[in-house]
Amino acid sequence: MMRRRATTLAATLAATLMAAMSVAVPAAVASVDSTCSRAYLPLPDSACTPGVLNPAVTPSTINQTICVSGWTATVRPPTSYTNPLKQQGIIDYGYSDTSMADYEEDHFVPLELGGSPRDPGNLWPEPHAGTPNSYSKDTVENRLKRAVCDGEAGLRAAQDALISDWTTAEQVLGLS
Repeated sequence: MMRRRATTLAATLAATLMAAMSVAVPAAVASVDSTCSRAYLPLPDSACTPGVLNPAVTPSTINQTICVSGWTATVRPPTSYTNPLKQQGIIDYGYSDTSMADYEEDHFVPLELGGSPRDPGNLWPEPHAGTPNSYSKDTVENRLKRAVCDGEAGLRAAQDALISDWTTAEQVLGLS
């Protein structure tokens, strides 16, 4: 009974803190019972992390958004928002390594390709370990952004290729 009360108190405090920061508590943080499969690694489980787009980033707005140096810093959520998601995601994905430092709270559709900054459906704890890994994905994301901004690939095609399988996105788009 005391443990349940402490859990309820912690959830209430977290909700109060998030409300005070004018941020809604995402369902992914509130739920402890959800489970996600690691079977798709290095991709996330699409049932848990389908990838969500930022409606402000469209083919007609890329020159005012993603193709502007520093733009992602204007939409990137603070770690005070992403760390609770990362912590819950480590549980949801059932990772045996629970060290937060061993994961990147990754935007599945990256901000630099028009991914939603705060939607939990676009955020997941991507492992640094393994091959390919979070660092490999970062390289692909940067290449795809350059290709979109240089007119070598369309925004939607790059987003679709990345969501389908980021490990083959460059080949699918004819960039490798």
